[in-house]
Amino acid sequence: MGYNLRFIKQEDFEKHVENTLNQYRDTLKSMNLKEFNKNIIDPIKLLFDKNVMQESFEKLINMEIYRQRDKTNTNAIGYFHQNMFKYIKNCEVPNSGWDIIYKSPNTNNIYYVEMKNKHNTMNSSSASKTFMRMQNHLLNSEDRENSICALVEVIAKQSQNIPWVVTLDKEKQQSNERLRRISIDKFYEIVTGEKYAFRDMCLQLPKTIEKIIEANESLQIENDTVLKELNNLGKDKSIALYKLAFETYEGFNFL
Repeated sequence: MGYNLRFIKQEDFEKHVENTLNQYRDTLKSMNLKEFNKNIIDPIKLLFDKNVMQESFEKLINMEIYRQRDKTNTNAIGYFHQNMFKYIKNCEVPNSGWDIIYKSPNTNNIYYVEMKNKHNTMNSSSASKTFMRMQNHLLNSEDRENSICALVEVIAKQSQNIPWVVTLDKEKQQSNERLRRISIDKFYEIVTGEKYAFRDMCLQLPKTIEKIIEANESLQIENDTVLKELNNLGKDKSIALYKLAFETYEGFNFL
């Protein structure tokens, strides 16, 4: 199995992928009914979904189990994208504050990065807060003359490295060349000097994941017990789900 990345050592890349996979361990554990209902499942929504989507309760419950696991997995992917830069030259991943700091050896520019997985994950309030924080850094920090503040997006609308302009209090802010909105491929290019660095990482990633999982038997998903425990509450799944959510409500103890 070949390794084709020049900007990160193979042992570092494999270590980082393994650390990311290890964050999946909690989602690999068997899920029981108590864990499944920790945030209280809405049985009425499931009842509508079943009939409108013409799906079985079993499939909908498995979809809900997947959705719950996906929350944890999304955090793991955020860890993967951010902490990759720990192993890349001239980059730092602080314990707090900025997600990534990159010091360019060629231009003396210092990039202060806030990273987001998707372009639409920030609401207007969050975007405004991040924008103002970056503006404040560019105005008041000791290294402001060399600073570039950047919102780096993994899933951007398009490949880009453009000034980031937002509207605050219904007023469009003036463009600032040192306040940027950058897609992840362009940020990889800035940091590594390689135009296709992000693409190359994406091509290497499945090979490395496969290699690590094959070598680690503990990275296997356990069987869930949710459906079995629901069956023990009664043959009628809708009644079983009502019992689960509305156990203390008036009249439901007679079902």
